[in-house]
Amino acid sequence: MSTTTTATADEVVLGRSSLTAEEVVAVARRGARVRLADDALKALAEGREQVRALAEGDRPAYGVSTGFGALATRHIAPDLRARLQRSLVRSHAAGAGAEVEAEVVRALMLLRLRTLASGSTGVEPGTARALEGMLNAGITPVVLEYGSLGCSGDLAPLSHVALALMGEGEVRDSSGERRPAAEALAAAGLEPVELGAKEGLALINGTDGMLGMLVLACHDLERLLRTADVTAAMSVEALLGTDRVFAADLQRMRPHPGQADAAANMLALLAGSPIVASHRGPDCTRVQDAYSLRCAPQVAGAARDTLAHARAVAERELAAVIDNPVITPDGRVESNGNFHGAPVGYALDFLAIAAADVASIAERRTDRMLDVARSHGLPAFLADDPGVDSGHMIAQYTQAGLVSEMKRLAAPASVDSIPSSAMQEDHVSMGWSAARKLRRAVAALTDVLAVELLTAARALDLRSPLEPGPATGAVRGALRARVPGPGPDRYLAPEIADASALIADGAVVEAAETAVPLR
Repeated sequence: MSTTTTATADEVVLGRSSLTAEEVVAVARRGARVRLADDALKALAEGREQVRALAEGDRPAYGVSTGFGALATRHIAPDLRARLQRSLVRSHAAGAGAEVEAEVVRALMLLRLRTLASGSTGVEPGTARALEGMLNAGITPVVLEYGSLGCSGDLAPLSHVALALMGEGEVRDSSGERRPAAEALAAAGLEPVELGAKEGLALINGTDGMLGMLVLACHDLERLLRTADVTAAMSVEALLGTDRVFAADLQRMRPHPGQADAAANMLALLAGSPIVASHRGPDCTRVQDAYSLRCAPQVAGAARDTLAHARAVAERELAAVIDNPVITPDGRVESNGNFHGAPVGYALDFLAIAAADVASIAERRTDRMLDVARSHGLPAFLADDPGVDSGHMIAQYTQAGLVSEMKRLAAPASVDSIPSSAMQEDHVSMGWSAARKLRRAVAALTDVLAVELLTAARALDLRSPLEPGPATGAVRGALRARVPGPGPDRYLAPEIADASALIADGAVVEAAETAVPLR
């Protein structure tokens, strides 16, 4: 395939090549426009001609002249084939549960459009144009949470999108209002699509939803793992820990790249700290710190390496063509199993495990700062007047509850399989389910790190007159612009939300990088 996909701040141009993760995020979250390139339109036209010839021929072709799944043995007469595609979409738009987030739906729409643009699915150019138009008009089909087993594609979620293309079902318009699809399309000057042979199948037979959620999670976790290095360093400093264990020569003895990066970040973040310097001399009786401090780079580093693996999987998937049957470069139309979501599902589950462990070690550091027996001189629960005030006691409860939930979310979905379609589809990936729980885990990790951030910043304040280092001090300053310092008990939930927002928008990492670069 040629490489013609490009992106600007405002537009992603889809050719026959792979997408980048950054382009997916731009369209899903920032509303970047999408444009089909000339080579994509040419490929679409060529692929459609092959499907048209197949539909007019005598040889049975799955999904063109036959039914679907366990009904694939039924021959469909030519005059029923358009109805076949409409019936497929309507019957498969059978989702249930809560409405899926708009950014996820936009991501799966974009990823399905990229596969269509390859020319290997055989849809009409006009059908791809219609999906392009819906994305650019900000029309987001209402997709419901349950309905994908992660095999034969994310069937129900993608079917809700295809249904909207047909002018049926419900959507959110560009203002976020929920309304009938036909009404929203008309308001945007778009026409419903009349599906021809194979087109319904091509619109729904992909792993686009789970892949979109993997890409978005990888984007978020990259920022969260750097944030975890920041909050860990602040906790080490607040607990009078040492930075010597993060030395590069010690890390080289166990040459994992993620560990080296995390340790280098923590060493840089603690550089120049008067608090660290205050107990560096021979008078210090501390031999070594607790595991939650000393082993922070080993845990965060393993999570980084897990993320690197997941990103490699995502990059390969972003170059993939997922459909069944598929038109091969030499013109054959072949059934295949590339719609099975195992590669994506495994990566999603692996990330949920890593996120849970990063959260777990952060919670242990928080607990140490609140325990008068282990905090090395800090007041109990960092309270202003312990006994009268409870300080951060219940913030740690909240953090512990989140960590426990993340441990449950770390149970892999991809080891589950439930047969469907009268045992024709007898092994499935559950990749969509793995993606849904990872999204919850990523949100929970953000809040866990927010509690550690709040607690470590308060502990650093309580070390006064000693001051934190330039980098950790800059982070504390960014937090103090939103959240006041120590004092009598006050309403804490909004402070946790503010700290979470600072983490989610990258402000914590940006504040640290005003003093030191981070890896």
